[in-house]
Amino acid sequence: MKIREMASGLLFPEGPVALDDGSVLVVEIARGTLSRVTPDGRVHVVADLGGGPNGAAIGPDGAVYVCNNGGFRWLREADGCLRPVAQADDYSGGRIERVDLATGRFERLYEGVDGQALRGPNDIVFDAAGGFYFTDLGKVREREIDRGGVYYGRPDGSGAHVIARPVMTPNGIALSPDGATLYYAETEGARVWAFDVEGPGVVRKEGWPSPHGGRMVVAAPGGHYQRFDSMAIDALGNVCVATLIKGGISVVAPDGSLATHVPLPDRYTTNICFGGPERRTAYVTLSGTGRLVAIDDWPIPGLKLNFEA
Repeated sequence: MKIREMASGLLFPEGPVALDDGSVLVVEIARGTLSRVTPDGRVHVVADLGGGPNGAAIGPDGAVYVCNNGGFRWLREADGCLRPVAQADDYSGGRIERVDLATGRFERLYEGVDGQALRGPNDIVFDAAGGFYFTDLGKVREREIDRGGVYYGRPDGSGAHVIARPVMTPNGIALSPDGATLYYAETEGARVWAFDVEGPGVVRKEGWPSPHGGRMVVAAPGGHYQRFDSMAIDALGNVCVATLIKGGISVVAPDGSLATHVPLPDRYTTNICFGGPERRTAYVTLSGTGRLVAIDDWPIPGLKLNFEA
């Protein structure tokens, strides 16, 4: 595979969204912005959101919906790698935000669900009905860690409800091509979980010993210290999940078999989306080194999302 660098000098980019004109939206978590990378590599700030904008997705109205984790404390390693280590000292609270792409204006839709504050919203995916599933990873502090959740919200801010809670470090989230399976990645355990979708915002729950009603699809095999981050689905339904520490994209078949691993030169490979002609270009965020790269001629086209810009 040929890897080409689209942009560098980004401050922990994540949440890539491919646009029809060849540009790619990313959040810069450490900068607090939603940014746009044009095909010639220029970076423009769309909105200065503050906190820690994380996952992003286009909604049915053409706006961008952003999971904001409220901010991290950062550490720069000796080799230059930037990584989050804890909740920010100036943590501003978790929330879901709506950004108007044309004007950069933004508003908060949700700061809590069922009376409990959001702690660290992370990733988001829209279903065909126009609602969205999102994860709240929680936050880490010196002596404690939050247990997070998976939720379903509406783009008009009229209400959100719990899909599963408590959940340990839920990160990336995605839907199968037929919309019948909801996947999410568990970071600390390096596992992918799934729920069968019965309707918009409604899933079937399994009983014990499932910790939250989901079924485990795969646990990362081999090697120590792997973590799973965000994900995208290809046209055949494979889960393409960004893999931390090992660095790269792990491709997992719907039956849980590990199809392949695409190594990439950053131990904080955090997210992937598809775009370009026939969605055969994979855009990947190499967050520790602050780069957005494109991989042309990805073997299987990416899944067409329910809403695109």
